Amino acid sequence: MRAVLLLSGGLDSYTAGAIAKSQGFTLFALTIGYGQRHARELESARDVARALGVERHLELAIDLRAIGGSSLTSGDAVPHDRDIGEAGIPSTYVPARNTIFLSLALGWAEVVGAYDIVAGMNALDYSGYPDCRSEFIAAFERVADLGTRAGVEGARFRVHTPLIALGKADIIRRGLELGVDYGLTHSCYDPSPAGRPCGTCDSCALRAKGFREAGVPDPLVLR
Repeated sequence: MRAVLLLSGGLDSYTAGAIAKSQGFTLFALTIGYGQRHARELESARDVARALGVERHLELAIDLRAIGGSSLTSGDAVPHDRDIGEAGIPSTYVPARNTIFLSLALGWAEVVGAYDIVAGMNALDYSGYPDCRSEFIAAFERVADLGTRAGVEGARFRVHTPLIALGKADIIRRGLELGVDYGLTHSCYDPSPAGRPCGTCDSCALRAKGFREAGVPDPLVLR
């Protein structure tokens, strides 16, 4: 079984990849540099790909800064010390990002003969992002079947989101069961020039909360 893994270098995509690997999938990892200010995660993606023993790791550059519309792809300030339970779509939402990423993964999947795509989307922690919902994933699977040669010829594509209904602590526990080394990952939206996490953006806050609730130390902090 072959699957294309959307690999960001964060702990969610690493855990999703580890789950898929445990299920017997041969992984083709796809990492996308989209002009994000936290490009430090691309280095982590390379480390994670090696740790997962992927068949191939493809890096694509799709610069979304020309579109803008997000504090991750523009000069707008990334929110810090925000209530992560706050309603509404945060400024870190990147317009249509997961639609773009899944489309690229789908194209590569057709080429390598894979009918499965694995992604670390999580609706509970990122409920403000419309492209992290189960409804969106189901709709994209339908698009994949209708808009590809493989689909027209009878193949059925599936987007696996094993973390979609899990909280961060449960994700971390599951990863640790599979031997995931979270010290390889990067989560911060607004790292220092040296690549150190800020500790106060939404992603850092969610990560810290997850490790705290899981009752284990974050190995990235210890390094």
